[in-house]
Amino acid sequence: MKNNLELLKQIDLIKSFDANQLDSLLQAKGNKVNSYEKNNIVHFVGTICENLEIILSGEVVIERIDESGKLMSIAEFFDGDILGGNLLFSKNPYYPMTVTARKPTIILAICKEQLFELFASSLDFLKSYLMYISDHSVILGDRIKHYVNRTIRECIISYLNYESKKQESSTIKLEITKKALAERIGVQRTSLSRELTKMRDEGLIDFDSESIKVLYTSDDPKMMT
Repeated sequence: MKNNLELLKQIDLIKSFDANQLDSLLQAKGNKVNSYEKNNIVHFVGTICENLEIILSGEVVIERIDESGKLMSIAEFFDGDILGGNLLFSKNPYYPMTVTARKPTIILAICKEQLFELFASSLDFLKSYLMYISDHSVILGDRIKHYVNRTIRECIISYLNYESKKQESSTIKLEITKKALAERIGVQRTSLSRELTKMRDEGLIDFDSESIKVLYTSDDPKMMT
């Protein structure tokens, strides 16, 4: 198993720092490496954000409960992703949703004072940080809009349109399981499977266990029925 320093060396966000600087970052006062088992809560909704957190290994998921009480999986974060970057300097620095470890996960928490020192010591790091925050804030905002107050079909189409653009293909490789997709949309897996089958019968899509092929056009009246 790789130690924390070896894991940290692989993080693109901080590639401008050498091994000695990264080791100092791990040892710095106020910083901490936290480990989470599968299904452990990393942050409850409403928890104040006090650190910038870098995922060294593992996977976490952002979840919310909709008005009907269903648990919705909004977004996943993996090795090299950061948590709290858009909250740490906010006037309202509270996590709006629950963050849960989807599998065993190691996270480096960097305190605000140390983060300021990193900004001052490396312009490359500051640029990378701002670019990451900008890009991921837009992506997360889009995903939230995709899954709030929509029908199952509308949520499926939003997901397919997003992934088709991201993958630059009308044949979308499924990077998550259908169970995970159902959780993200906020429906039962059986409901998702039923709607996908109905859409295939209507000639809107085709799919197998690994991919979904988009056959509809943007003006197809059957898309929202």
